[in-house]
Amino acid sequence: MTFSRTLKSLLASAAFSLIAVAAQAEGIGASLLTQQHPFYNELAKAITEEAKAKNVPLEISIANQDLNKQLADVEDFIVKGIEVLIISPVDSKGAVAAIKRAESAGIKVITVDVPVEGAEVSSYIGTDNYAGGVKAGELMAAELGSKGNVAIIDYPTVQSVVNRVKGFKDAIAKHPDMKIVAVQTGITRAEALSVAQNMLQANPDINGIFGFGDDAALAAAVAVKSAGLSGKVKVIGFDGMPEAIAAVDNDPDMVGVIQQFPDQMGKLAVDTAVKVMADEKVPAEQPIVPGVYTKKK
Repeated sequence: MTFSRTLKSLLASAAFSLIAVAAQAEGIGASLLTQQHPFYNELAKAITEEAKAKNVPLEISIANQDLNKQLADVEDFIVKGIEVLIISPVDSKGAVAAIKRAESAGIKVITVDVPVEGAEVSSYIGTDNYAGGVKAGELMAAELGSKGNVAIIDYPTVQSVVNRVKGFKDAIAKHPDMKIVAVQTGITRAEALSVAQNMLQANPDINGIFGFGDDAALAAAVAVKSAGLSGKVKVIGFDGMPEAIAAVDNDPDMVGVIQQFPDQMGKLAVDTAVKVMADEKVPAEQPIVPGVYTKKK
């Protein structure tokens, strides 16, 4: 009887060990910023497809722009024993604690689209946002004949946006007859609409609006029309989602959009994760050059 109990105990212990080993199996955990934006839906799709093609276990969690949820999701990944974390931080500084926690657990971290401030990761993959901001500023200058007043709809807690706004400002600064008269935060489309309306009311001489993302730009275009300024204010977006591309083609107020390529980012993120799992060296930064989409001539 004692032998039987001992055997059962050993078998139970072995089974538990197997479960523990299984939990530590190689795999990827991806924590993405939101599912409320076509860019991130494309990113998630590309990550999923490439992980399947590479036959790598994958689990995706969506933070929905909630830092606390993202922190909890990363903690869950740590408990599950993933080997690589792919993360698009909700907050470039706020996510540092979770990233360091993952790394202290032996998990390699790859940031995608949004870089992190205050922590070193295996690789950052994303649009060269500064270059994209410069392209947006150059396009605005070309559209306005290098003179006029410009406003910016911002999202300052995300480093990728900080970089693109800096690029835009630097490009505008090269044109002495251009001036940035307003910069306000409008994260969601509804917030961006309200912000754009307020800026246009406070600065009726605005000639152009740069939206940090396509949602912000599309909201600005609506605000321009509601203010009776259609044809007088040029709007430029950043992302290249289908709705924005269609607006550039059909809306006289949307003059262009800086294009990102989430499909390339997602594929590269998984390919990099696979290399990291194999202890291969990967570049610390892997920038993807943005495109510029303007009205068809």
